[in-house]
Amino acid sequence: MNSAEADALKSLVKQQAKTTKTITSAFTQYKHMDFLSNDIVTNGNLHFKAPNLVKWSYTEPFVYSVIFKGDKLYINDEGKKSDIDMSSSKLFKQLNSLIIKSIKGDMFDAEEFHIEYFKSGNNSLVYFKPKDKKSASFIEVFQLTFNEQGDVEIVKMVEPSGDYTKIVFNNKVLNNPVSDALFNN
Repeated sequence: MNSAEADALKSLVKQQAKTTKTITSAFTQYKHMDFLSNDIVTNGNLHFKAPNLVKWSYTEPFVYSVIFKGDKLYINDEGKKSDIDMSSSKLFKQLNSLIIKSIKGDMFDAEEFHIEYFKSGNNSLVYFKPKDKKSASFIEVFQLTFNEQGDVEIVKMVEPSGDYTKIVFNNKVLNNPVSDALFNN
């Protein structure tokens, strides 16, 4: 993408994000590992409520949820609950920050990434490469695919080994009521 196209995408995404207070979306996640002949496929739902509540609920083939809330990551693995202090984990903090910023439309201002812009058919593809060497040892690049309306359709996290996790969003609904109770751990 040339700089004018990149600027137009940034503007579109920021405008879309300004009006987004909640998001509910189904997703399919593909975990690709070179040593497996098939990807591991899971399904679930994403819930977002402004300013920074995010819940990933996996429904198939297992039940598992992850809630990003403040500086904590709450995990419910089929009833077994735990939490992680994200302030002590730079990678989790970066991942949560990227998720929130992508929803709010201000991830393009992130100082912790080298950012590259590409065209992919009618969509736009943006690569976020961590500048921090420790983070880069876990994640080589976050790839976000935006549709023509400026919505994120695909998030792909590529590890240095080439293995990756790809999340494809579908049936996305914006600005419907989402209860705070949904984010209770």
